[in-house]
Amino acid sequence: DEWLLPTPVQQEAIPLILGGGDVLVAAETGSGKTGSFGLPCLQIVHETLRGKCITRKSVAAGPSLKCELNLDDKDMFVLVTEDGLECKSDDDKRWNGIRATVGAVEGKYMYEVEVVAGLLRVGWSAGFSKLELGTDEKSFGYGSTGKKSTNRKFEDYGEAFTDGDIIGCLLDRQRQTISYQKNG
Repeated sequence: DEWLLPTPVQQEAIPLILGGGDVLVAAETGSGKTGSFGLPCLQIVHETLRGKCITRKSVAAGPSLKCELNLDDKDMFVLVTEDGLECKSDDDKRWNGIRATVGAVEGKYMYEVEVVAGLLRVGWSAGFSKLELGTDEKSFGYGSTGKKSTNRKFEDYGEAFTDGDIIGCLLDRQRQTISYQKNG
């Protein structure tokens, strides 16, 4: 049989799974249970890996690459402007994240963020890390509370920042250092 439309089991289970819910299904053989779990898994893996492969060609292209916020590598509640340069969270109950379209492979990098409103955490992470900065071993964040974090360990760093501040995030791949600046 060809799949043209989802089965009733799939119609109920797939949106719940893609929304991060836990699902338990008891149904007869042939009802589409395997597809209910397999299809969302494939979609999640595809969305996670899309645009993350680094080739020698992309490394050789170097600084001429245009860096924007990556619409394919973000939490669902992150809203991004059409030019890909500004974002905000549409969920005030949890941290949300987004990555850039270009990875920091070698050399020195810096970007700046203007704090417009609310709590914020900026930083760097490996492409396979969670989007919530500072919660994985290869994820480093600096939050508006004045703390830096990695692997869910938080330490005092500099000072707190708030609306109107400009935060600089610096990465030196050769020296393996990360630092942050407040207002220049």
